[in-house]
Amino acid sequence: MKSFYHYLMKYRHPKPQDDISRFANDAYDDHSFPKSSDDYHEISSYLELNGSYLPGLVVFDDAWDLYEAEIVKKSAF
Repeated sequence: MKSFYHYLMKYRHPKPQDDISRFANDAYDDHSFPKSSDDYHEISSYLELNGSYLPGLVVFDDAWDLYEAEIVKKSAF
């Protein structure tokens, strides 16, 4: 299964127009981001302690919902 970080990178953009694109750009620049994780709690805990670049964890939750809808549910079949 594709990691959350790998999924998030599809939203990177040189001129981000939304919070998820800004999150993707910032996660890319965060060299400590848990790049191989697909665990919500691990990533959420990491961001609570280190995600000062996020305007709020709701951005992560929105991105996670997209990840689950596109990746996690597909791999269940």
